Amino acid sequence: MAHDAKRETFEPVQRDAEAHRPDAESQREFRERVTKLVFGGDQKAYDEFIRVLRESTPDGVEVILRGSAVTGRKWGSDEPFDADGPGTSDLDVTFVGGDMVMLYRDFHIPGLHSAPLSEEHPFASPAMAPLRERLCDMTGRAVNLQATTEIVQGVRDIVMNQPYLVLIEKQDEPPKPD
Repeated sequence: MAHDAKRETFEPVQRDAEAHRPDAESQREFRERVTKLVFGGDQKAYDEFIRVLRESTPDGVEVILRGSAVTGRKWGSDEPFDADGPGTSDLDVTFVGGDMVMLYRDFHIPGLHSAPLSEEHPFASPAMAPLRERLCDMTGRAVNLQATTEIVQGVRDIVMNQPYLVLIEKQDEPPKPD
């Protein structure tokens, strides 16, 4: 049997993580959904949540939110956010970059991608526990805090293409003294 010498061509794999970031319209839609689902439509409560996060986030770190608060549906079961009643769905907050992973001691990928500080991992980051407690009190629900490196987030953007809301943009780090 003769082999067809016709060569197949493939589009190059997109390696630019920026190409996978949600666009401005998606970000607006996600922010509106989160404000409605998590904060009952109260923009001031959302803004206060962001203010508290910003106080605890050093320069050089981006903060994102993933999960059902962003999509409106639970992954896997497709149930709506808070399907089991108000406050029953959690928030999945991730700190991307900087040295945030250094604040964790439980990891999915050692030194690169932490386990979330959560009900399942209550000792993942003692340093982040006061912030988690404050955010849980503010929202009336579990808030899971995780840290990852930019490289892991970039791979997730490319491979998993999960929607997320940027809560805090990465601020440039101040120059280091000589």
